[in-house]
Amino acid sequence: MAREIVLDTETTGFDPKTGDRLIEVGCIEIQDLLPTGRTFHRFVNPERLIPPDAIRVHGITDDKVKDAPKFHEIADDLIEFIGDAPMIAHNAGFDRNFIDFEYKLCGRPITGEARWIDTLKLAQARFPGMPNSLDALCKRFKVSLVERTLHGALIDARLLAEVYLELRGGKERVLDLSSAPVAGRSAGVAVPTAAYGPRPQPLAPRSSPEEQAAHIAFLAEVLKDRSLWDAYGVKVQEEAA
Repeated sequence: MAREIVLDTETTGFDPKTGDRLIEVGCIEIQDLLPTGRTFHRFVNPERLIPPDAIRVHGITDDKVKDAPKFHEIADDLIEFIGDAPMIAHNAGFDRNFIDFEYKLCGRPITGEARWIDTLKLAQARFPGMPNSLDALCKRFKVSLVERTLHGALIDARLLAEVYLELRGGKERVLDLSSAPVAGRSAGVAVPTAAYGPRPQPLAPRSSPEEQAAHIAFLAEVLKDRSLWDAYGVKVQEEAA
């Protein structure tokens, strides 16, 4: 695995070809399926009014973005943050259409479909016939939605990063945080190699010698010639003799 960018956008509507524009973009950087802590977040002036239906979804009003930079003013910063990393989005075609539309408007190269990973498709392959919205996946994977009262690009990108981690089995990967050789490593899992102190002395048996002998005799009678206990080093017949 390598560097990947989890990305989410908020927009004025559903289709840039009908005049809708991007108004917020949020990105989370992950490396080897682990968040690095680096993020990118910008509000964008869409150069048009935001419809009431869109405001009800994400809560972003005209006043909130009237002094925000226009997309061409943030394009280079976004491109630099993403670099050549694959981009991960839920229903990725939606976000890609808006990102590429805005790139075209300001003369930047488009990203192209091949660079995008769609978590909706990953979820549909893993949970066919089940609800696979971001909210549904968060509930399925027990990802907290407490901070999410409205849609927001950076909040949704954070949630999606956790969902993507679950979809790709990333929680097991935290056991192996380095690709460097580690003594005791087995099957891709780092086995602790720290030296431990001596084991404590076991407690003295509370049964009497007579009780122990009676127990061994009982086992000898029940097990007779069975070899199961021999595998554990218990020689019942010999000890009972």
